[in-house]
Amino acid sequence: MSADSLVMSIPEFAKATGCSRNLAYSLARQNRLPVPVIFIGNRRMVVSRRAVMALLEAGRPKES
Repeated sequence: MSADSLVMSIPEFAKATGCSRNLAYSLARQNRLPVPVIFIGNRRMVVSRRAVMALLEAGRPKES
């Protein structure tokens, strides 16, 4: 998916957050990711790019 897409795949989420792809898929299947998982059909899972970016920004130390 492109960087201007509104959603990101689970492997993209894993890369952005630094966790393994397997862990990201496991947490997504259990609906335990720190962002809402969007289920498309029986197999496709994506997350909101905006939600992931907000999560990453919230975890970043503030500049002084």
